[in-house]
Amino acid sequence: MRDSADETDLRLLVVGLDAGCRSILEPLFEADEIPTLQRLFETGTSGALESQIPPWTASAWPSMYTGKNPGKHGVFDFLSFDGYDWDVVNSTHVRERPVWELLSEHGISSVVVNVPVTHPPTAFDGALIPGMTAPEEPTCHPEGVLEDVKMACGDYHVYPQSTDAPDQSIDGYEQTIDRRGKAFRYLCRRVDPGFGFLQFQQTDTVFHERPGDKEAIEAVYRVVDRQLADTIEATDPDNILVVSDHGMGKVTGTEFRVNEFFREQGFLEAKSGGEGMPTWSKAWENDLLEGEDAGQHDGSALEQLMNVAATVGLTTQRVASALETVNLKEPIGSRIPNDMIRAASEQVDFPESEAYVRSKSELGIRINLEGREPNGQVPESEYESIRAELIDQLSAVRTPDGEPMFEAVEPREAYFSGPHIDNGPDILTVPTAFNNAIVADVGVDQFGEPMESWNHKQTGVVAATGTEFDESATIQGATIFDVAPTICTLFDIPVDTEMDGTTLPVIDGETEASYPAYEPDPIRATDETAVEDRLSDLGYL
Repeated sequence: MRDSADETDLRLLVVGLDAGCRSILEPLFEADEIPTLQRLFETGTSGALESQIPPWTASAWPSMYTGKNPGKHGVFDFLSFDGYDWDVVNSTHVRERPVWELLSEHGISSVVVNVPVTHPPTAFDGALIPGMTAPEEPTCHPEGVLEDVKMACGDYHVYPQSTDAPDQSIDGYEQTIDRRGKAFRYLCRRVDPGFGFLQFQQTDTVFHERPGDKEAIEAVYRVVDRQLADTIEATDPDNILVVSDHGMGKVTGTEFRVNEFFREQGFLEAKSGGEGMPTWSKAWENDLLEGEDAGQHDGSALEQLMNVAATVGLTTQRVASALETVNLKEPIGSRIPNDMIRAASEQVDFPESEAYVRSKSELGIRINLEGREPNGQVPESEYESIRAELIDQLSAVRTPDGEPMFEAVEPREAYFSGPHIDNGPDILTVPTAFNNAIVADVGVDQFGEPMESWNHKQTGVVAATGTEFDESATIQGATIFDVAPTICTLFDIPVDTEMDGTTLPVIDGETEASYPAYEPDPIRATDETAVEDRLSDLGYL
């Protein structure tokens, strides 16, 4: 136990590398591109950090910072669903206590910068600038601190500023990461926290926007390493924990269009025209954070024309197929507005279907259950039998090469538990080795080449070094749920008995306690069209 006089020293710095994994880090270590990270991994102890299912940013980071699975904290994806309506998730959808609020209740201050799904922030002892799913001008804690950060550190952006010139986008990544580190150090000087959490999102973004681009990947990691070096020098943390929410790698297998499969099996109805999902554009240009409200569409003349075209079978899928033969698909498709694409695409008729994929990054199937959904088609008495039938059919799917499409197809209870489990998908699908992918498209062939050549893998990394960590300990079988208990134990705080992880073996002394029920703020709509556009451009939607 530390003396109270030392409690305001930076006792623990958690560094979040979105999508960080050994297969990405090792070549950078060998090329001496990231000496600071290499030193942390080599002088301390490290190992694999398994993500959850689904291993996607918006759900995995809340699992990490609460220590609880999505059935408890309530966030399963980038989107939340209310009947057939949807919204991009924000911090009010997280229904469990973030670890920095637990620390605050025990008299420990924190600085948290860029952690996803933390907007809008709630009050605690410290400071927070939110990360992904926040708007470009986010509410921060304390109020007005972002303006102070900009005055002290230069312009601050949640997202890199878009540009037409690919060579300049690297500059955008570098500037965004640079300001991230400067903002964190400024807030540490201002708050003098005991706990710091600095997350870097571009280590994931670069693979979605510039897949396999060695120059861009190395540039991103180099500037992350520099900012980490400057941060360690400025804050002199006693202990450092490097974590990632999932891994990243090539996807060379098969893309499976589950909704098209369901349509052919008689479980799903489709329609053309309108604003519905699942079709989203992945344009190079986006309207990032223009301030429009989510779900508002102006019904332009062009959109109306495409609606008419859709009624006679002229859909964007068929147009794209024709354009592809003359190498015009990408340059023309990248300039078609989102609303136009939605209007001209075949879409799932959710109210009239029995089962469907709502969002590919859920990795799940939702059943249109009577009494739960506004126009449920499956009686409650048939729920288990329909779910079992769907599991059997999906488990039997083979790729065109004759290989299993999935390594697991299971009911949600195999992965989730807690009071919010009903908000998640009914069935979870785990693509084989995450080398296959699912999408929510209809009106296309059941199988095809993956849209994204790089995507998430389940295995990330963890590294621990410092005065209070046993650097000789072996880390095996660690999961993202273990991070929050480890933070608690380091600060001599009892671990919440409702957390799903346990303290990593790098530190002893875990105790447990039951805490009063968390009382989060009421759920608020995100209402940011530009946020959904950004997620679409990254390929998440």
